[in-house]
Amino acid sequence: MRDLPAAFAAHLSGGVTTLCRCWTLRRRDGVTLGFTDHDRDLTVGGVLHEARSGLEAAEASAESGFAVSGGDVAGALSALGLTEADILGGLYDGAAIETWLVDWAEPDTRLLLDLGTIGEVRREGDAFVAEVRGLAARLDVPMGRSYRATCDAEFGDRRCRVAPGPWQAAGRVSGQPEDATLSVSLARAVPEGLFSAGRLVWTGGANAGAAADVRLHMGDLLELWERPARPVAGGDTFTLTAGCDKRLATCRDRFANAANFQGFPHMPGNDAVMRAVPGSAPNLDGGSYFR
Repeated sequence: MRDLPAAFAAHLSGGVTTLCRCWTLRRRDGVTLGFTDHDRDLTVGGVLHEARSGLEAAEASAESGFAVSGGDVAGALSALGLTEADILGGLYDGAAIETWLVDWAEPDTRLLLDLGTIGEVRREGDAFVAEVRGLAARLDVPMGRSYRATCDAEFGDRRCRVAPGPWQAAGRVSGQPEDATLSVSLARAVPEGLFSAGRLVWTGGANAGAAADVRLHMGDLLELWERPARPVAGGDTFTLTAGCDKRLATCRDRFANAANFQGFPHMPGNDAVMRAVPGSAPNLDGGSYFR
């Protein structure tokens, strides 16, 4: 049985309750936002919780054992401090969220219902639906190394050990043929395709500080996996980091880093399981039995 704060328990034992829900959201960039389904703003825990957001909670679930619990929160994109560009830019991915049950007549009388993080955020017209994941969701995060033929390190990290500096280039946007395609001018000449599967970090313009994954690099064109969250203008600056396809041949031939390769390139694949045993019957050649 859960112990309730004395003031909150006394409120529940009364004949009439004045309760609402409040959500305190803390983004990873340090921004804290508050929302409530009450009809007026409330200050809870020193944070102003906006009523104009139109936020409401859908069905929430609680599971026993190590099962992941959670629910959904829906609201309008017109909420103060909540913009489509920030959602598309990933500023709310993994944000911590506290769910409170609050006495709106006495906001200091409150009960912490749940702690969690923001998961998938879905667009529905001019509104959004955010998935709230419970703390048990962290148990689903893969830990440790993966046993696979390709490398499981990130390019330039402490396991890869490649110094990314020589494999980076600054540039600026000269045009945008399509939403996720950029015409660019780089500060130095680089081989064709060097930045395919690489990383772009914006250093100027409306997207400054944001990052994007590069799908394809062809000459002076960059194709991104997703369109930038905010409008791109000519002259916007960025820094590119080379991509790596995680294969031993690339690690050895392009980066001269085979000694630090973090994969298992000689592990047998499915073909080894299907291969005929040496010395077996001559008709086991992969052809049809019915000739």
